[in-house]
Amino acid sequence: MKKTCLFSACALLFFVSCKQGAKTTAITADSLAIKAINDSSLTQYLSVIAADSLQGRKPFTQGETKTINYLKAQFERLGLAPGNGKSYFQEVPMVEIKSIPEDKMVLKGKTASLTLNYLTDFVAGTRRVQEEVGISNSPLVFAGYGIVAPEYGWNDYAGLDVKGKTVVVLINDPGFADSTLFKGKNMTYYGRWTYKFEEAARQGAAGIIIVHDTEPAAYPWTVVRSGWSKSKLNLQSADNGMNRAVVEGWIALDKARQLFALDGKSFDQLAVNARKKGFKAVDLNVTTSLKIKNTIKKSVTYNVLATIPGNKRKDEAIIYSAHWDHLGIGEKVKGDSIYNGAVDNATGVASLFEIASAFKKLPKNPERTILFISYTAEEQGLLGSEFYAKHPVFPLAKTVANINMDMMGIAGKTKDVVVYGFGQSELEDYAAEAAKKQGRVIVPDPVPSSGLYYRSDHFNLAKVGVPALFTGSGVDNVKHGREWGLKQVADFTKMRYHSPQDNFDAKTWDLSGIVADVRMLFDLGYRLSNEDTFPKWKTGSEFKAIREEK
Repeated sequence: MKKTCLFSACALLFFVSCKQGAKTTAITADSLAIKAINDSSLTQYLSVIAADSLQGRKPFTQGETKTINYLKAQFERLGLAPGNGKSYFQEVPMVEIKSIPEDKMVLKGKTASLTLNYLTDFVAGTRRVQEEVGISNSPLVFAGYGIVAPEYGWNDYAGLDVKGKTVVVLINDPGFADSTLFKGKNMTYYGRWTYKFEEAARQGAAGIIIVHDTEPAAYPWTVVRSGWSKSKLNLQSADNGMNRAVVEGWIALDKARQLFALDGKSFDQLAVNARKKGFKAVDLNVTTSLKIKNTIKKSVTYNVLATIPGNKRKDEAIIYSAHWDHLGIGEKVKGDSIYNGAVDNATGVASLFEIASAFKKLPKNPERTILFISYTAEEQGLLGSEFYAKHPVFPLAKTVANINMDMMGIAGKTKDVVVYGFGQSELEDYAAEAAKKQGRVIVPDPVPSSGLYYRSDHFNLAKVGVPALFTGSGVDNVKHGREWGLKQVADFTKMRYHSPQDNFDAKTWDLSGIVADVRMLFDLGYRLSNEDTFPKWKTGSEFKAIREEK
């Protein structure tokens, strides 16, 4: 009897030890993978991706060629397979248009006129693939926010015929000024400048001018100026962009006030009126003419894709994404003309490599395929991801999730992790659990009016139903607190965002925050990669019905 009990106890002890040993092995393997994500390798990647030698990484330049070849080489070095069949590249046909409008834009009222100076007061371009375009004596109409949103009972174009006219519209959406409208301070896609241009074209407007205002736009005029002083890219279309308005542009806020005053109107009062349902467009009794000359180039740019095939369900894919492009070489600011885009988005690309390295440190491939995509032309309007969403390597119904990395934080560790578009999908529940392991919490965007959920590449995957997560480094800094963290974000936006001053500085950057964030995103994706369920959009998300139709 004693021998039997002793044998049973030994067997039980052996069983428990084996189970504990298996658990220990799993933890050790996972720990080794996570340790592959570190500031030393991040520094090495950043020093190359944000270097002057890559010339600001603009598509259609030598900087692009150097960048995508570097990306390919790193994916190969890490042991990843090509992500697009036998190739690491996906061709994205685009057209580059360098639009040069007339130096002066004259706005003619009945009794007075106003002259705007290019770049200082206005910017303008076109998506029409023609050597010269223009508008002549086009009447200006104030169309509020330029939004048609049936789900919110909103139509700024109701009863308005804009054919031949130029509409003037406000940036952001009505919720920015009135929290009872739309999604309150959380900007919707209707608030994005890209939407406003699209809607004006659908309405048949000859031109559209957006009034820039720093707070609702979430960036200063210098960002608009730097973006529009260079050539711009668009996806090639069968009609060569002829479905777009002839002229698309922006006007500085102070000049918009002067424009409205030409007819004795108050811009500020009409802006208040535009926040109310049932707002009717207002004729400004002003006309304008403008010619734009274009230099046109059609070619291809490239998304870069690499993969770690799943060992059980390789037809199901989890996407990690980060755009590789920036703004190239442009106007000189403080003696520098190379827009290196170190934060935006060398940090995201470096993080992509870090996560790839972590997955390769695992003893075996995950059950699902991990697809790494570095998109082109994000800065031109999320174009690389738009093309991929229309031409996916994996069927969208089999694409489990998109985890996107863009503009990672460089100010050190934080107690929180920002989730942009908070409340959209179950992926943020995964993020909450991964963050909890680090003693951190997830929080909504502290500046929701910036609409960042609609301003990076994951958005194009969300639009076709793929659950998409976009996180940012938190603002509650471990050493300095929340107010200090918020100030770092504000200072970057004001002084460095989309400027030649977004440079990598190994001496001043604190990469510990990026390391923590990337480790969390690896942990999140690793869990997803070994499950057999699909995360869902949450009730109230505008993308929920799209996914459920697939």
